[in-house]
Amino acid sequence: MVQGFSREPGTHGPLTEVAPEGRRKITRWAAAIALGGFLFGFDTGVVSGALLYIKQDFDLNSFEQGSVVSILLIGAVVGATSAGRISEKIGRRRALGAIGVVFIIGTAIACAANGYLVLMAGRVILGLAVGAASATVPVYLSEISPTKIRGRLLTMNQLMITIGILVAYLVNLAFSSSEMWRAMFAVGAVPAALMVAASLWFLPESPQWLISHGQVDRARRGIAALTDEATADELIARARHRIDAERAKERGDKGPRDSGAADGGIRRLLTPDVRPALVVGLTLAAVQQCGGINTIIYYAPTIIQQTGLNASNSIFYSVFIGAINLLMTLVAIRLVDRAGRRIMVLVSLALMAVSIFLLGLAFVVGMNSVLTLLFMVIYIAAYAGGLGPVFWTLLGEIFPPSVRAEGSSVATAVNWVANFAVSLAFLPLAAAIGQGETFWIFAGICVLAFFFVSRYLPETRGRDPEQIEAALQSRFGHPSGRQPTKAV
Repeated sequence: MVQGFSREPGTHGPLTEVAPEGRRKITRWAAAIALGGFLFGFDTGVVSGALLYIKQDFDLNSFEQGSVVSILLIGAVVGATSAGRISEKIGRRRALGAIGVVFIIGTAIACAANGYLVLMAGRVILGLAVGAASATVPVYLSEISPTKIRGRLLTMNQLMITIGILVAYLVNLAFSSSEMWRAMFAVGAVPAALMVAASLWFLPESPQWLISHGQVDRARRGIAALTDEATADELIARARHRIDAERAKERGDKGPRDSGAADGGIRRLLTPDVRPALVVGLTLAAVQQCGGINTIIYYAPTIIQQTGLNASNSIFYSVFIGAINLLMTLVAIRLVDRAGRRIMVLVSLALMAVSIFLLGLAFVVGMNSVLTLLFMVIYIAAYAGGLGPVFWTLLGEIFPPSVRAEGSSVATAVNWVANFAVSLAFLPLAAAIGQGETFWIFAGICVLAFFFVSRYLPETRGRDPEQIEAALQSRFGHPSGRQPTKAV
């Protein structure tokens, strides 16, 4: 056995542990793949500052302002729903390149918009790309990640999302004095072009996808470049055995079959052995948005402006929120493979509930802008240090490999539907019942989510798919579930 390699069976992709030089190469690949996460963050965050000037140029009312933000989310739902089928058909690498092209097209239309309707069209196209990226990137990362650093590489997606948001805030600040909102959007074309270039000349195809589509020789060459021939053969044999076993389970028989095109499909998600993962994935997807995070991300300058600061100062202070978001995501990356996913989500939800309740109280009783900003920062820190990055990690772990693309696609679509509903409803709801009272609703959702996670979410750190499935079955009270090798 090559020194530095683990032979543990049952990984999320064929790789288990690789030597340091191979790990560095995989980390570079992961950073390039996570450019999709950067664009996710940038295009959802940049509108927060641009909206302050768009509403003046196009004379938008409150509903139109909300729709400029939320229409991207409609496109994201469609993009996320379609991404699983597309990436399963053409491969993860090609899908990522196509997503980059769509980002460029959407950016060009938004920048050239001469009115409300053209701007909405550009935002819809950007939404298609954002949704597709949010569903594709976790799957791609999961399938190239060795087990030992899987959590760290999967949280790289959230890291790049937070970097994208922070860069968006800095871009907003840079162009705020000139009120050049078109230039704010245009900056997004640069990382989109880099993502297209990386998919064409730098990134490998997922070895898991290659094996499941019968391209075993390509997968062997890719894995051997990171390990050696003997190790590559052994890992591929295990991956093929797992794929055959999952397909046999799908058909209800025990016979092996050729590892041709995958046919897991959406129906497989509803089978008893996968259903617990689906319930957990969809619930966490909804909670991540219904806890109120994107009302802060999208409307931070607007919220701060309501405390008495002007537009430029509001954008300036929102940069601090972006910086805290990034800093705490870095903390989460350090902890996720040490502390574990479950405890991080529980602590995160508890702190989110308390801080957003206090944020609501600040608006109800009329506290000064410093306290309001403080509660916003604590809330962002709680989210970014737990639920934010860990959700995307779990999304790449809880579904069996045969339906991981479809499961990620469906859960991401729910995430975007919830995002759309909350973002569109926030300003009208705040106008109807009060901004503070609206934040209290989000606090209540965080409390309910805390109890759901404590009951139904098992720990996934260091576990292979079979162990995770058994732990989920156990928590949902299915006596047929296999007992995991570690405590749930």
